[in-house]
Amino acid sequence: MLSTVRTRLHCVNAFLGYAIDIGIVGAEVMARRIRLKKPETLPKAMDPDDARRFLSAIDHPRDLAMIMVLLRTGMRIGELLNTKMKDLQLRDRKIDIYEGEKNRLGRVVYLSDDAMDALKVWLKIRDIHPEFLFTLKAGEAWLTVPPVLSLSGYRKAGLKHKGYSLHALRHTFASELLNAGMRIECLQPLMGHTSLDVTRRYAR
Repeated sequence: MLSTVRTRLHCVNAFLGYAIDIGIVGAEVMARRIRLKKPETLPKAMDPDDARRFLSAIDHPRDLAMIMVLLRTGMRIGELLNTKMKDLQLRDRKIDIYEGEKNRLGRVVYLSDDAMDALKVWLKIRDIHPEFLFTLKAGEAWLTVPPVLSLSGYRKAGLKHKGYSLHALRHTFASELLNAGMRIECLQPLMGHTSLDVTRRYAR
């Protein structure tokens, strides 16, 4: 609703600006322009029961591996889809991100036991030739977000809560680490945040 009001207000301001330019109204009309500030929304993590239900509804090894990596590393979707085989360090249980999707900063994310298990199952059936870790059947890179990553498994999974976005997986990763006692200063580099204030939102 607020976004709609802001859009309409922007149109009104543009019209008034045009009216001022052609001399229909005076410039004083825009002296005190009305501005609306959209309230900041807090990150929304998945309910633990919903997370378990969602994971149990995924039946393709590739899709499960993608979701597990997102859920256990806090990677952004663009970072995951751009991950190449050379970036995956199975021995060290980590993925090297050479350029963050938002801030262009590199970082390292670490793989949990269940993410490692899911990845190993996928790697056994994956075509060995493509350079990207996750590809389509023909070995092509993803051009759009895969259906499973749009969280389209809601209906089949029977989740208690609705309205989760794909970013809920990243938020869940951060929230679980904070709930386990990790310091915000330690979480910040794992999330790839340039500002600690951004990471602090998860503590709220």
